Amino acid sequence: MEPAIQPLYTILGANGVIANETAKHLTANNHRVRLVSRNPKSIYGITDLLSADITSEADTLRAVQGSDVVILCAGLKYDIKIWSVAWPAIMNNVIRACKANGAKLLFFDNVYSYGLVEGQMLESTPYNPASRKGAVRAKIATQLMDEVKAGNITATIARAADFYGPHANQTGFLNLMIMERFKKKSAAMWIGRDDMPHSYTYTPDAGHGMYLLSQNNESWNQVWHLPTAAPAPDGKAYVQIFANAMGVKAKHFNLGKFMLSATGIFDTTVKEIVEMLYQNNYPYHFNSGKFEKFFNYTPISYQQGIRDTVAAEK
Repeated sequence: MEPAIQPLYTILGANGVIANETAKHLTANNHRVRLVSRNPKSIYGITDLLSADITSEADTLRAVQGSDVVILCAGLKYDIKIWSVAWPAIMNNVIRACKANGAKLLFFDNVYSYGLVEGQMLESTPYNPASRKGAVRAKIATQLMDEVKAGNITATIARAADFYGPHANQTGFLNLMIMERFKKKSAAMWIGRDDMPHSYTYTPDAGHGMYLLSQNNESWNQVWHLPTAAPAPDGKAYVQIFANAMGVKAKHFNLGKFMLSATGIFDTTVKEIVEMLYQNNYPYHFNSGKFEKFFNYTPISYQQGIRDTVAAEK
């Protein structure tokens, strides 16, 4: 009797920090993993690497072929002109490819679709985007769950707050604006008000959460918030926690709308951040209680997560 073939997990958007954290758990549990990006690199001994552009329907079909579970962790340049064209194309292509292969889809999403929320962000929070990027995310998330409701696909949306963690120096705000600046003996930067609580998801928690969702048959066809510590500190507290972990003075300055707008004249990425300022100028509470209760999971504390993030960069 021939041994059963292990299911194939295909990660679209490979080599990003969340993709890497997810792949680590898959390989540690002896799953077959395929890494897909424009220029995929082997990690954790994975040798099934496929170069593809998932804005292309043909490339996406080729990348997903033979997959049992597809994990969409793609990251795009922080530019609404790119997002407004590429994200709808990616979602269309991935849905079609998953249908063609009978594959389940796990989509790593953010909270932009919610807009400004009073109180806790929950999985049931209605979409009310306060930005152009939020409108794009709301559109593709709605499209995916409409396909689920119609019975056309088995899929789950896993959302995280803004994130930080080891090796998240390209995309993690806390890494970039606090830790990296302290390493250069500069004052930390905080965008918007530093007295507002703001949840951040620790990337190892996010990756572990993605893995657990991919393994549980009861978790499909719904929205989940990935495990995130609470209560959320404010900007001043984050600066202090990093300073304590790094043995430096807790110095920082704030960048408000005026400074960001002026800087944005010369820097497209900074200009794109201006429309997201509401996230830092009002309380930002991300609630992952549903996940924590279902999986009996306790997120890593901010103090421990920041200590481990600093230690990983030494």
